[in-house]
Amino acid sequence: MSAPSYPDVGDLAIATVKRVVDYGAYVRLDEYEGIEGLVHISEISTTWVKHIREHVREGQKLVLKVLRVDRERAQVDLSLRRVTGREKTDKMLEWKRSKKADSIIKGAGERLKADAETTEKMRLLLYEKLENPYETFQESVEEGDGVFAKLGITPEWAAALAEVAKSKVKLEKASLTATVELTCRAPEGMEAIRTALSNAKKVKKPRGATVRIYAIGAPKYRIEATTREYSEAEALLNSAVDEATNTLKSAGGEGRRVS
Repeated sequence: MSAPSYPDVGDLAIATVKRVVDYGAYVRLDEYEGIEGLVHISEISTTWVKHIREHVREGQKLVLKVLRVDRERAQVDLSLRRVTGREKTDKMLEWKRSKKADSIIKGAGERLKADAETTEKMRLLLYEKLENPYETFQESVEEGDGVFAKLGITPEWAAALAEVAKSKVKLEKASLTATVELTCRAPEGMEAIRTALSNAKKVKKPRGATVRIYAIGAPKYRIEATTREYSEAEALLNSAVDEATNTLKSAGGEGRRVS
């Protein structure tokens, strides 16, 4: 029997609260089979905790930071208070997507009437070849089963995965906008502004993302970035704004973000 796997110190882990006691909360680490841990009361909140049950409850899902791991004692110490809001959001989203990806793979196996061992081999193959299978399932909804061809997956599995993904994945878009002021008094000033805006539209984008630009009224222009994720939209928008302003400055003009 192989030894159980443990998280590393500093990792973020999804956990379910099993039992709350006066000195802390015992949890089950959902991503590590058979592994449990303790969140001491001192690691529950950044403020003083008088009644621990006002902060955590049995059955609650938590995102925790791993503080210490003692494999010999099968003991994992965890912290709730050291997890930032952004870390919590990102980790929970990653976990939910992993669960959805597993559901899609299982559904494809059922569609093909594959046995449990074959389906598990497919799951391991996908996680070995893809950093995030869910993102590829998103792509398959838009582009079809061809996205699986480069992974060495049989046409039957590719078709089944794409079909199940279509029924389980809801594509959403995140759009963010910024207003920039672009001015250039050089003889070819308007051409320099057009080049700056054109370069902004050509910045490197995640698959399926777009950058659109609208004239509000010189010297103001609106740049809109649309992607599948808010964080991607934010990064893409910043990249497009920087490209526009930097391109114009190199041509002797001035550019700045105003909103």
